[in-house]
Amino acid sequence: MENSESNSKCLVNPLTLKGFKDLLPEEAYLRNEIIDKIRCVFERFGFQPVDTPILEYLVTLIGTGGEESNKQLFRLESPEKEPIALRFDLTVPFARVLAQYPDQIKLPFRCYHFGPTFRADKPDPGRYRQFTQFDIDAAGSSSVAVDAEIIAAMCEALRELGLRNEGVHEGDTKEYQVSVNNRKLVDALLDDCGIKDNSTVKHILRVIDKLNKAGIENVRKELGAGRMDESGDEINGVNLEEETIDKIINFISIKGDNRAEVISALEKVLPESELAKTAIAEMREIAACLESLGIGEDEAVFDSSLARGLDYYTGPVYEAYLPIVPRLGSVMGGGRYDHLVERFSEDPIEATGASIGIDRLIAALAAAGKTENRKSKTKVLVIGMKGVPANELYAIARDLRINEIATEVFMKSGKSNMKEQLKFANNREIPIAIIIGEDELKNGKASVKDLVAGKEQRSDIDSHKDYKKSGKSGQVTVDRNRLVQTINDILQGC
Repeated sequence: MENSESNSKCLVNPLTLKGFKDLLPEEAYLRNEIIDKIRCVFERFGFQPVDTPILEYLVTLIGTGGEESNKQLFRLESPEKEPIALRFDLTVPFARVLAQYPDQIKLPFRCYHFGPTFRADKPDPGRYRQFTQFDIDAAGSSSVAVDAEIIAAMCEALRELGLRNEGVHEGDTKEYQVSVNNRKLVDALLDDCGIKDNSTVKHILRVIDKLNKAGIENVRKELGAGRMDESGDEINGVNLEEETIDKIINFISIKGDNRAEVISALEKVLPESELAKTAIAEMREIAACLESLGIGEDEAVFDSSLARGLDYYTGPVYEAYLPIVPRLGSVMGGGRYDHLVERFSEDPIEATGASIGIDRLIAALAAAGKTENRKSKTKVLVIGMKGVPANELYAIARDLRINEIATEVFMKSGKSNMKEQLKFANNREIPIAIIIGEDELKNGKASVKDLVAGKEQRSDIDSHKDYKKSGKSGQVTVDRNRLVQTINDILQGC
């Protein structure tokens, strides 16, 4: 018996890590198109591109976002045995860059930055452990007018993606909304309640931040002795007195028909302290700037219950969501972080910004019916009949690409007939096929098949026999020197 190697191989099971996701062409096209639209909006507002590594020294990241962010860090070790971690957001790297390049970065400075970020939390629909963020940040100004412009850029980006509030009747669900608050308002309230301990303040903010998910009664319980969650686990409370809890609940329950009404209501419940006066004045300035920027009352709403979970926020905070798909939560969020740069530099630099969770945004847009999958950006498929050399097909492709027409030459191992090649084009939604046979090659011509028009023309034909009689093939034969013009004419009609 002959010795032979086993035909079996030790194959690695192809799996994606839990909480991570592969993007195949349709999803990748969609993400790229959404990023391009957002980028164009931000560039209109004067934001410039920057980029940073996905890895940072652990000391750069640890402690910046709070206890929860520390737990979610993917911790690694460099080849030099240094503790490092995958970035959990783009704000902390931006603060490091501001401190690291004082000679190159001239203030005021505004930039946009997008790329992958990582958090080791529980995956949910639209939430992954690796996710793409798209940030805008503005540094070098303490004016909350800049915060208003950040909010305006957020609204314009959402409009650019096809979301609309115009035409929505009273009582109907809006397609998008940005909620706006100010941490100083909360600080003024808690200071009046005698709550000055930093860890207690952070605990209260984390509880308030759960309002939309947990509901007002569960928030009340957590501000008090605590509660049991749905799984039966105990959630520790803040253990505040009932009078203090009532003040906080009254504060976060404030509503108004417009931004001015909310400000008036806030004035009534806040103490007459300098901190409260400063916070109210900032909200008035933001309201005035939003009006000048053309941001309607239906787009940006003052919401005293908005807390935002990260520890580094110091002033105005904002969060965007799609009310038509509330289960997916916020798709953008941010705020002012005037002291974050002080972690890296003795020179303070005021800053503010917002971050878009691209993956969550795409999931929300898809659920709202605001996305359109694209199978290919190829406009022309070049098909060669038997006996036509590949170089002749590539010569045609080159001419079309020079004229900025996205072109692909059909190439496949083994034999494939015309029907299979046209099916390939239809499956990829390629609108035009160029067919080159020996006759076309010999006579300097090309057959151009309008696949979209041909399909529409044949929609009322029931049999192949009727199709042959109809002559509705959507195909014409043209001289090679007229090929580009013929294709452009077809594409303009698509």
